[in-house]
Amino acid sequence: MHRSAILKLSASNIKTIMKQTKRSNRLLSLRLSLPIVTVASLLTIGNAYAPAVQADSFDDQINALQQQNAQSQSTLSGLQAQATSYEDAINKLQAQISALQTQIDANVAKQNDLATKIQQDQTELDKQRAILGADIKTMYVDGTPTTIEMLATSGSLSNFVDKEEYRTSVQNKIQDTLKQITALQNQLKTQKEEVDQLLQDQKNQQAQLDSDRAQQAQMLSYNQSQQADYNNQIRSNQSKIGDLRRQQAILNSRYNIGGFKTSADHGGYPDAWNNAAQDSMLDPWGMYNRECVSFTAFKVHEDYLAGKDDRDMPYWGGAGNANQWDDNARASGIPVDSNPTPGSIAISNAGTWGHAMYVEAVGTINGQQAIYVQQYNADFQGTYSEGWRYTTGLVFIHF
Repeated sequence: MHRSAILKLSASNIKTIMKQTKRSNRLLSLRLSLPIVTVASLLTIGNAYAPAVQADSFDDQINALQQQNAQSQSTLSGLQAQATSYEDAINKLQAQISALQTQIDANVAKQNDLATKIQQDQTELDKQRAILGADIKTMYVDGTPTTIEMLATSGSLSNFVDKEEYRTSVQNKIQDTLKQITALQNQLKTQKEEVDQLLQDQKNQQAQLDSDRAQQAQMLSYNQSQQADYNNQIRSNQSKIGDLRRQQAILNSRYNIGGFKTSADHGGYPDAWNNAAQDSMLDPWGMYNRECVSFTAFKVHEDYLAGKDDRDMPYWGGAGNANQWDDNARASGIPVDSNPTPGSIAISNAGTWGHAMYVEAVGTINGQQAIYVQQYNADFQGTYSEGWRYTTGLVFIHF
């Protein structure tokens, strides 16, 4: 990636920064001694080279995967919010179920107490019936004396009346007891029916709540499954993007001849910019550090200070993506053509951002025009490299 940002500093600040570096004598000697280059050791590599290969054809695939990841992340955020809603609903339903279970437990206990009371009352009534029956039998052996018999066995009319009154009293007491038994049984039965119905209603309500909770849990599980699928898709796309970038770097290297190398002075690029994290600083022309455009802007300015370029590096408002440089140069009246010269800037317009390189020397290898370049971020890692490559597909800016 070769991006830029907007930042403008004074000419004095630029000059102060640039005076901290000196031009490499080794690279200057290389420029003067190699107007035309023949490298025997690179013959077989040159013959195998296929200039038509465009490594930046991967950019569309990378952008498509990044866009898909952005859409997936947006969908994932919606699913996460939805999952929170499901979890909230489940928690509320569980609270209702727990409260209802407390009521059910209380009514079950009431039902058990009521059943116990019915049994106790029934036992007591049975006992009272037995006592009354025994009293009647004790008074009347046959249990059913007639009025004539009662009168004949009485010593006097007064005794007869007393016995009749007692018999009537006993009968009334039996009838009252039976009425109490019937009333109590009806009352207990009604209470039991009410409790049974309440319990049934509560159990039905609890079953409905359980069903609702199960449905919410099922929806949550499906939601979480979708989240997992989107997360897996995002990770898969990120892995594919990494693979595409590695393939892109490999194909980009096919433009190179014999492999590129690094150097301790990283082309004279200031240590403060080189040692900082990539894209963490802005240079005086609004370019992010350790990008190809920042390095080439620095080289143009260095040549201008040394009297090797007619023009200093312009400030293009931070609009410095490499594939914008040739258009910016034409608009500024700076020559742009297909003829490389030492000190010119090579521009590749391929890909999303393009690529900018500083031309150190020009030569011919295996019958093809080649240039020795210094560059940053050709590997998408923000590192410095230098070496020979062919000029296929490049244009050159002559500051």
